[in-house]
This record gives sequence, C-alpha cells and structure tokens, in this order.
Amino acid sequence: MREYEVGVKGEFLNGRLAATLAAFELIRGNVSVADPNNPGFNIPIGEQRSRGVELDLIGKILPGWNILANYAYTNATVTNNSDTTIIGNRLYSVPYHSANLWTTYELQAGSLQGLGLGLGLSYVGEREGDLFRAGFILPSYVRTDASLFYRRNNWRVALNVENLFDVAYVKETTDRNRISPGEPFTVRGTLSVEF
Repeated sequence: MREYEVGVKGEFLNGRLAATLAAFELIRGNVSVADPNNPGFNIPIGEQRSRGVELDLIGKILPGWNILANYAYTNATVTNNSDTTIIGNRLYSVPYHSANLWTTYELQAGSLQGLGLGLGLSYVGEREGDLFRAGFILPSYVRTDASLFYRRNNWRVALNVENLFDVAYVKETTDRNRISPGEPFTVRGTLSVEF
C-alpha cells in the first residue's frame, strides 16, 4: 500500500476553532481478484486507487458549545484487475461526497451543570453498488443522531440515539446479492467512570 498526503492547518477565533484541509492518494495493491486461468480461485494482482480532498473543522464556538464537521470528496477506482473491463470503474460503496456535522452543548453553571445535548448529521452521497457499472446505484442518505448526557466529576451517563428518524438506507454492498442495510432507530445507554 502506498499513501501520499499533503495538507494545511489553521486556527481561527483565537485558537477556539481548528481547520485541516488535505489532499490524498491511496494505492492499494495485491487486491484479490479472479484468476482467469483457474475459475473459482483468486490471485493477488488487483490494484485500487483512491484520490480526494478532506476538510475538517473542530473546536469550541462558545463556552460549552462544541462542533466537529468534515467533508470528503473521494474518487476511488479500479486500476488493475484480471477482468480488464472493470479497470477505471468506481469502487462499490464509496461515494464521491460525504459529510458529517456533530455539535454538543453542555451547561457550564448552575444546578444542572454537566447536562448536555448533542445532535449529528451524516450525509453519504450516491455510490456504485458493484464494480460492473450495471446501473446498480445505492441512493444517497442523511442520518440524524442525537445524545443526552450528564457529566459530574469522574462519571458520565449518556443516552445516545442513532438514526433518530429511522431512515432506511444501505450501509454498504459488494453486489446485488450482498446488501448490508443501515442500523434502524437505536437507543443506547452508557455509564462510565474514570479512575
């Protein structure tokens, strides 16, 4: 595997917000592909390449109000395969565009100090459903997550809701027969103590 990355970092609002912009290329070799001389067997000659740009923003907007946001543009393709008809095709389940936004607010004073709320949005753009450009496209989706938490001294209790609006979506696939649906509306509770 070879990876190349170049980027810049910056701080804003007196260091409360930090941003990173990076361009990357990742080349993965020895990918298992069908052996043209022995049907039913694979050989490690395949190669895949991902190129793209990522933008991350993290920091504190106001006391108690935090934000984490990112965006990625990814162009992922097959660059070598025993099936030469798929060279240049996009990798399955990899969107061109994806983005996340997560923000939390925690009360800083008063009798409810340590009580907080969080809200997050995840966007995943359209993706190929297989390597063969056969019109099998996975649709884009937006998933909403939320949390309610309370932190005091060295302990924390939280209630996390994933897929708040119970959006039906496909998480990933390799072909029409192997489709993994996304998690439905899910509630998780946690209690943690730091020693």
